[in-house]
Amino acid sequence: MRTRHLSRISFDIRSRHESFSRYLVGLALSSALTASLAFAQSPGNSSGEPLAVESRKPAAATGTVNSRPVDIRVNKTLVLINVTVTDPLNRFVTGLEKEHFRVFEDKIEQDITQFSSEDAPISIGLVFDTSGSMGAKLQKSRQAAAEFFKTANPVDEFFLVQFNDRPELTVPFTTDTDKIQSTLTFTQSKGRTALLDSVYLAMHEMKKAHNPRKALLIISDGGDNSSRYTETEIKNAVREADVQIFAIGIFESMSNRGRTPEEASGPSLLNELAEQTGGREYAVENIAELPDIAAKIGIELRNEYILGYTPKNKERDGKYRRVQVKLNQPRGLPPLRAYFRLGYYAPTQ
Repeated sequence: MRTRHLSRISFDIRSRHESFSRYLVGLALSSALTASLAFAQSPGNSSGEPLAVESRKPAAATGTVNSRPVDIRVNKTLVLINVTVTDPLNRFVTGLEKEHFRVFEDKIEQDITQFSSEDAPISIGLVFDTSGSMGAKLQKSRQAAAEFFKTANPVDEFFLVQFNDRPELTVPFTTDTDKIQSTLTFTQSKGRTALLDSVYLAMHEMKKAHNPRKALLIISDGGDNSSRYTETEIKNAVREADVQIFAIGIFESMSNRGRTPEEASGPSLLNELAEQTGGREYAVENIAELPDIAAKIGIELRNEYILGYTPKNKERDGKYRRVQVKLNQPRGLPPLRAYFRLGYYAPTQ
């Protein structure tokens, strides 16, 4: 267990083989809540789970105590937020305690009732670009995926969505990362880029996840030129779903006059998708950097804090609520930065 002494605050990256007994504390926040994730929906969209999680308690029982059913009513909403903290050199900061965080919902400060900083199992979807423009970048992209999987824990689960003209779920949820890497080995680049459709398919597949923490890793070299879904539709879906998005954008240099309009818009598209969810987008011009960046994203997922609070706004109106996390700067440390999800949709029932 960590002490509250600031001297223990560390910039060290924890080993991916950290003892699983330690993260059981973090799992306690959500194990009792996972079965009751609220599917709050905004108008015209129904893809994904919101950040709000329902805590259920027996309110009234009917029948006998044998096999007869009982009525269960939801009487409390717990919001969970994943937060990553970095220093000015972009190193992950571990060892912070609950008192170092403040949470605001629609500018009203909330009481943090749950706190964890332990590594918990994750459900992860790899969204992998195999369009024609990926040709020379494909091998390094495979290596990036391999480095990312090296940060995995045995209880993590993964799926693979590959896309060119259209997306395809080529490997459903599995704990066998070798199966995904074997599939990527035989991948060929061809066709156009249906990035938005692939994100939609991945969000839909994520509904089958077994772990409370969920993330997508997108590896792509540009914008979209072949999707049926629009940017607005996907951005709305991303705002609703309790899924962090990390993206590695392999972009042509700004000085390259051969860039298509879709490639030019690629960086902003991926950055917006990631920012909404508390993830991050890494723009890459030198493909040799791909494996290191993928490994860094994997490590970032292992160094998140989980903050939980019961909203002071009790209305079940289905409206979008903006969230902000502020840091109480520890003495003796340089200015720190927090990355977090920007909001969630309130339950409707």
